[in-house]
Amino acid sequence: MTGATLPWTATVLTLFPEMFPGPLGQSLAGKALGAGLWALETVDIRDFAGDKHRTVDDAPFGGGPGMVMRPDVLDAAIAATLAREPAGRPLIYLSPRGRLLDQARVRELAAGPGTVLLCGRFEGVDERVLEARAIEEVSLGDFVLSGGEPAAIALLDATVRLLPGVVGAPATLEEESFVGGLLEYPHYTRPAEWQGRSVPEVLLSGHHERVRAWRLKTAQDVTRRRRPDLWQSHAARGND
Repeated sequence: MTGATLPWTATVLTLFPEMFPGPLGQSLAGKALGAGLWALETVDIRDFAGDKHRTVDDAPFGGGPGMVMRPDVLDAAIAATLAREPAGRPLIYLSPRGRLLDQARVRELAAGPGTVLLCGRFEGVDERVLEARAIEEVSLGDFVLSGGEPAAIALLDATVRLLPGVVGAPATLEEESFVGGLLEYPHYTRPAEWQGRSVPEVLLSGHHERVRAWRLKTAQDVTRRRRPDLWQSHAARGND
């Protein structure tokens, strides 16, 4: 529609479009999708294969096990997608060798118009298409999945929850893990006594400044113990 503001849009290039929306159709992301706060579309990479068998992969040059996704098929799918989509959406390949996805990158994605995600399978995709398209590679961590689809779902869930109107109480986004470079402080609720364990007294005091100070100190302690890498980065920025 001319003049209409497009919602934040994710396009997923995949061999398994039936995997979407999957979990993204439930809970916060699903409600937001139904309300038009964001849009999701899939592109079946097999539709761009040039033979009757819809072949998307071939044996790797140099030998070895497994198959590799063909650059010509992938590039045709990418070209068709980018030709009909608004400019400015980053093209991301979910890969264990990519840059580790963090909350800072998630916030950048949420602040933009959307993203185009390429989901690999088999042994991966031909390096030449990654180079030719200057595709950003992103990883969820030091482990390997059967394909890029679960990683794409996780990336989209992390991003969509930051979009305006998705979370009912936006203030909750200001006090969670990685805000300010720290892990989140512990949470407690009723009952105040459970199996011999008590809620910290300060949380029952009603003294907001004491509660705030306790939460900050606890977040610092948890980060220092569990994620020394995060703590070092936090401290290097002049925090204590």
